[in-house]
Amino acid sequence: MALSDAKVRNAKPLSKPFKIADGEGLFLLVVPSGGKYWRFKYHFGGKEKLLALGVYPEISLGEAREKRAEARKTLAKGNDPGAVKRENKLQTALNSEHTFEAIAREWFAQRKHEWAEGTSRTHLKRLERHIIPKLGKRPIKEITAPEVLAMVRVVEGKGTLDTAKRLMQICGQVFMYAIATGRAERNPVPDLRGAIKTAVTTHHAYLRAGELPEYLMRLDAYDGAIVTKLALKLLLLTFVRTTELRAANWSEIDFDKAEWRLPAERMKMKEEHIVPLSSQAVSVLRELQNHTGNRQFIFPNQKNPFSAFMSENTMLYALYRMGYHSRTTGHGFRSTASTILNENGFMPDVIERQLAHSERNKVRAAYNHAQYLPERRKMMQWWADYLDEAASKPVSGN
Repeated sequence: MALSDAKVRNAKPLSKPFKIADGEGLFLLVVPSGGKYWRFKYHFGGKEKLLALGVYPEISLGEAREKRAEARKTLAKGNDPGAVKRENKLQTALNSEHTFEAIAREWFAQRKHEWAEGTSRTHLKRLERHIIPKLGKRPIKEITAPEVLAMVRVVEGKGTLDTAKRLMQICGQVFMYAIATGRAERNPVPDLRGAIKTAVTTHHAYLRAGELPEYLMRLDAYDGAIVTKLALKLLLLTFVRTTELRAANWSEIDFDKAEWRLPAERMKMKEEHIVPLSSQAVSVLRELQNHTGNRQFIFPNQKNPFSAFMSENTMLYALYRMGYHSRTTGHGFRSTASTILNENGFMPDVIERQLAHSERNKVRAAYNHAQYLPERRKMMQWWADYLDEAASKPVSGN
């Protein structure tokens, strides 16, 4: 006699497990603890077998019958329903391991030691904010170029074209990692070449030689925090990257040699960099010692002075206060120095080495962190003297 919903619902447990048949191999197993389990009994290869179909009430009587029908169709095709279920379960498990998210996080873990901390944070944020919500649950080998494009289009539509480009690059690297580890066969990202808008390259605004006198006058009159003012002075004197300046440690400064040695892990190109210190730069650092000499960082963070360094916006906002919004940036001082030094006959190789630009020849790069050091010492002192002379020039309209 076939089961009914009421009969299934009202079945009470006994001291021993018992079965209530529905027909065609389907029955309900009721155990002493009160659990009710759907089972399908069938024969395959001359042996009696059981197939678990789920637990009541999560699986209703109607759903159990549908599962029985599917199992009987599998038998009719000459296949073992139990083996098919195990294969499907295994494939589901494999797919969960081979989702875009799983492989992307594995790729990130494998690569993050190669990046600066800020770069690592940015990559992870882009993955978690933009890519994983759209592609994360998909098996990576099934993701198509249009799916990647749809994800990128959302960011492109907001006008953040550089971010859209970076997202494409990250996706491409994850696909290549999946191919290398045997979990994907192709990378669909190259198919999208030319499919998104290209951001127009804009260079950092920087000061020309004729603008330096007024800038130096305004810097001298700056009435904000003294450490910020000295940071801007040292940045112009050394023309390092702003991130390299902000995270400077007192342990990196050698006053006896008048050198600032930046360790490889703090440099964009992951090579140690030497900054010869002019007498003017040494004077700025001596003054800074009176303010931050008891801290790890030369330019400590205002909120966490003993554990963090200056915020990336501190100097930028100071430039805004001085009237240089859109006229220059901290990074722009590198262009200012490079332009003026080139115009005054210094060797391009010496200038490039002082700017710590990448050396394409890796063997040469391993030995050149101190290259041209005598020439660079002379150049850095000339530059500081040049700034002093610029500061003494009259400013038009004053």
